[in-house]
Amino acid sequence: MVYTGSLKFALLVLTCFFHVEVGSAQNTDAPKSQQSVATVAGQAIYENELLQNVQGQLFPLRNQEYEIKKRALDTLIEQKLLEVAAKKKGVETEKLLEQEVDAKVPEPNDAELQAYYLAQKDRLNRPFEEIKVQLTLGFKQAKIQQARQNYLKGLRTGANVVVLLSPPRMQVGYDPARVRGNPKAPVMIVEFSDYQCPYCHQVEPVIKDLLTKYGDKVGFAYRDLPLKQIHPQAEMAAEASRCAGGQGKYWEYHDQLFNASSLDRDALLGYACTLKLDDKQFDSCLTNGKYRADVERDLHEGTQAGVTGTPGFFINGISLSGAQSPDSFARVIDQELAQKQAPGR
Repeated sequence: MVYTGSLKFALLVLTCFFHVEVGSAQNTDAPKSQQSVATVAGQAIYENELLQNVQGQLFPLRNQEYEIKKRALDTLIEQKLLEVAAKKKGVETEKLLEQEVDAKVPEPNDAELQAYYLAQKDRLNRPFEEIKVQLTLGFKQAKIQQARQNYLKGLRTGANVVVLLSPPRMQVGYDPARVRGNPKAPVMIVEFSDYQCPYCHQVEPVIKDLLTKYGDKVGFAYRDLPLKQIHPQAEMAAEASRCAGGQGKYWEYHDQLFNASSLDRDALLGYACTLKLDDKQFDSCLTNGKYRADVERDLHEGTQAGVTGTPGFFINGISLSGAQSPDSFARVIDQELAQKQAPGR
């Protein structure tokens, strides 16, 4: 993701906006959420009213700000670790890296260089022998950079590093009737998803594996965010899952939808028959749009929370977008569990 000067400007504008006083309406003694930011015909508009309308738009900016700070913090931590290690050796940090890392990286052999060359042959468009010297320098430099990263990772692993910088969180509710795993788990994953979305299908087994791995420590709540403009069958599928839930088989039907090749009306009715649901009751539920407003409510609240595509996740309020790898989920979950178990919590 590329960050430009426009982001810094936007953050500056928002910062200035939320600290500006509007006439005499600003009450500096009141809690921030109760402070007025404007008055209209003598009636105050309060900070919390404003945030309710823009929190979904601000949340991505807060996430970007956090990522910028996190990268800068990681650099500072590495710098401090290097300084401590260098002091123990009685050398400068760059000298330490040269001695402990660079000097231990061997010269590449011909087989390694040939493989390196073949991987970039189309881009280089020059004979191997003609650029062998440059390839040798480039390959070794890449190996040195990787070795330095591994060395820094080792320093960090063996040091007492406590990171207090926290990611922004969005308070996101969920339906207790659509929770898988422990509903009182210390970590709750809330997913906004779409039954017709291929990326949602892709991440479904990842979620199931996480629930198996963490057991009662992690719960999972599903919410509907059908992207009707590009997935015309998604909304009816979401309604159908609610109709199945009305007969006590929400998760069975949910799983069926994520293994389905078709989501048209006939297929949805067929899945209900497969699960031995009351077909007349199911058909009536779907025809009458019994749960349409509930699906729309999920869609609205997901959009308000800043979800613009599916799947969108909130892990204890921490945003994670897209069909992420198991490691990406585990990283956040492990951090949350560690904080829950920390002394004083």
